Amino acid sequence: MILGSHVGFKEQQLLGSLNEALEYDANTFMFYTGAPQNTLRRSINKVYTDKAKEVMKENNINIDNVICHAPYIINLANKEKNWDFSINFLKQEISRCDEMGIKYIVVHPGNALKEDRQVALNNIIDAVNIVLDTQNKCTILLETMAGKGSELACTLDEVKYLIDGINNKDRIGVCLDTCHLNDSGIDISKFDDYLDTFDKKIGLKYIQCVHLNDSKNELGSHKDRHENIGFGTIGFDNLINVLNNPRLRDIPFILETPYYMDKPPYKREIESLKTGVRVTEQEDLVK
Repeated sequence: MILGSHVGFKEQQLLGSLNEALEYDANTFMFYTGAPQNTLRRSINKVYTDKAKEVMKENNINIDNVICHAPYIINLANKEKNWDFSINFLKQEISRCDEMGIKYIVVHPGNALKEDRQVALNNIIDAVNIVLDTQNKCTILLETMAGKGSELACTLDEVKYLIDGINNKDRIGVCLDTCHLNDSGIDISKFDDYLDTFDKKIGLKYIQCVHLNDSKNELGSHKDRHENIGFGTIGFDNLINVLNNPRLRDIPFILETPYYMDKPPYKREIESLKTGVRVTEQEDLVK
């Protein structure tokens, strides 16, 4: 079981992220290289990176399972709205990942806004092809989205269209998000059926990460509001089944559940998922 949560990237950069993950008894984690809402970035400190790699080895954490997430301000779908900026900023983030030895970066494919949806899908393909036409090594994982507003990649057909159009198949993959799947209309209680369809249309080899989140919303709501594990509409048993699915055994699972009472719930949620014993009172997540 490769299980962790999103963590901060402030003091001591990658080393600080790792230390936070270890507090939660995680064996992987996901981080942003700076605030996800802006472009402010500090240079990568090699001393912190090297020390983080040393501590990872001491704690049997494989850096190949550590995930970076691209900032939300990137939108590859609309050429009228900072498209060139998004491409260049994503290139920069990928270079920072390479500098740290991070193998995967998760990217929200984008919002069409006022653009035609088919045109917007082609814009994403064009952008990813430009980004991947470099000497960088980091792989882009396109995240499955809830379909909020004009979000793209909220159906398997859209995800397939994007994958089919990307030239460098060795550096592209998919990150599933259980909350987004639920909110897009996928019944997580029938997750094996979804994997069957994914395998037929795209291929399971492209799934390289799962964001394991409960949802505050009903099936097909297209709202994208995460909930703590076992306290949403997906439910503990369904999420346990996703986590323990043998077809996803060797990939990292990342919690992006919300803080409760301004405190991180991840240590208790990870313990609950590992043992299979559900936390019944939300307050107990942060005790």
